[in-house]
Amino acid sequence: MLKLGVPSKGRLMEKTFDWFGSRGVTLRKSGLDREYAGAVEGIEGVELVLLSAGEIPRELASGNIHLGVTGSDLVREKLANWDSQVGELAPMGFGGADLIIAVPQAWVDVDTLDDLDAAAAAFRAKHGFRLRIATKYHRLVREFLREHGVADYQLIDSQGATEGTVKNETAEAIADITSTGDTLRANGLKVLDDGLIHASQATLFRGRRKDWTDEQRKTLKTLQMILGI
Repeated sequence: MLKLGVPSKGRLMEKTFDWFGSRGVTLRKSGLDREYAGAVEGIEGVELVLLSAGEIPRELASGNIHLGVTGSDLVREKLANWDSQVGELAPMGFGGADLIIAVPQAWVDVDTLDDLDAAAAAFRAKHGFRLRIATKYHRLVREFLREHGVADYQLIDSQGATEGTVKNETAEAIADITSTGDTLRANGLKVLDDGLIHASQATLFRGRRKDWTDEQRKTLKTLQMILGI
């Protein structure tokens, strides 16, 4: 069987079911509401596996599932050299959000990454420790800042309410996902002009492991034909 991993709850699951359904493949939960069991109609040889969106990248890379729907940001964050482990089959057009760098609105002279680099150096000289950036996207943020020459910072782990860390004085800046920017503005933050790290959306990925059977490869080709991808 070709195992397809899909987010197990919420709007991401609903939108994924709608996306497949509009293309002739019906995905649905089976059993009780609290059970993570599912069914596939419209193609033979595909098994639905319901997982959290955050689990899907590693399950793809390990070969426990063959296809998976998750945010493009999560794949890039959780998998080193992600494109050698998984491949993009189709962007799905929903679940859009931007991973960005944001600083206090009161920093009137800090609008770009170059400004942030200068501010970080001045901050360390004044306070004796590196400027703190709160985020849960350590890999993506570190790679982005290195590519743009920003130094003298440290990443502070934040798994929730990241926008409030500056107001709470546990960080000086943040790197987080935003859709509308309303929460950022409500917390006195602004996005740097060149601070877009990644524009994320839900994406259908396939694993790149070489241990697929001929039957699984055949099923994938049939599925791609049905979906038109």
